[in-house]
Amino acid sequence: MWYYEKKLQYPANVSRTDLGMAKFLYAQYGGPDSELSAAVRYLTQRYTMPIPQAKAVLTDIGTEEFAHWEIIGTLIYKLTDGATPEQMRRAGLGDYYAQHDNALYPADAAGVPWTAAYIQSTGDPITDLHEDMAAEQKARTTYEHLINLTDDPGIIAALSFLREREVVHFQRFGETLMLVREYLDKKHVY
Repeated sequence: MWYYEKKLQYPANVSRTDLGMAKFLYAQYGGPDSELSAAVRYLTQRYTMPIPQAKAVLTDIGTEEFAHWEIIGTLIYKLTDGATPEQMRRAGLGDYYAQHDNALYPADAAGVPWTAAYIQSTGDPITDLHEDMAAEQKARTTYEHLINLTDDPGIIAALSFLREREVVHFQRFGETLMLVREYLDKKHVY
């Protein structure tokens, strides 16, 4: 069971409508390295972790990723709020508008819909934790690219916050990997 506090983990402030930036942000809304992919990946992998600490870390981070997904969604919504169909079309979002209007839909920056094929859950805790660490690094890199694509201080602040959380998650997964290895070494699994 989760308890939901009805406020964003970090404010999603934008200074103006920016359909181009909204399109770019979809990379973190429904792309392979997105917050959605991370949340589903971690909340799926947690079941086969061999120790309670690892299950807890995957649950905590997976849940936090949904909070980050909400921040990205809020930024996209604010950046597109009030945009006309013609503005959407000029920004390269005409195809998106035709199917979704200004509603959010989990797709990447190129409009490719989110798919479970973006994630993996092998049942091998060492493999899964290595994938998780790589996923956090890819998300960190994507946030750095997104920061380079805007001059909006509110967006930069939110994306910088999210980037830093990716670094923390990478560190937590590294710590978890060490605990899991210690446990498996005691059991002579590896």
